[in-house]
Amino acid sequence: MERPSMRLAQGSSWLELTRVGEGSWRVTADWASALTADFTARLTDDEVTAFARRMLAWLRDPDLEPRFTERVTSGRTNPLTLRTTLVDGAGYALFAYLTPNGDDTACHLQLEINPISIAELGDTFEELRSALTS
Repeated sequence: MERPSMRLAQGSSWLELTRVGEGSWRVTADWASALTADFTARLTDDEVTAFARRMLAWLRDPDLEPRFTERVTSGRTNPLTLRTTLVDGAGYALFAYLTPNGDDTACHLQLEINPISIAELGDTFEELRSALTS
């Protein structure tokens, strides 16, 4: 059985979130092969499902917001925050804040991903949500 996961990629930057076991998710990212991240985060399937649903709610809103921010979890162990900026009404540029030690402002990686179409982002988060709820 395939592991639930999502991959956000555009150009030479990408970010993946993949379940590796019960309560354990792997966060990997690469920015033009110059900066990389690869760490395990303690997350429940419910937290990741709720994150996917919140992202879908933003992406499916007919009155698109120019910017929004979502954290995977509101807990202190949050490994990933996505900040978005609408570009030309067709897609969102993503700014990923990766925190391997949870909410640690001293140890984090900021990664920019070029605009991804709203439809593609919606498909990505729907696939993640479906994999976790089926």
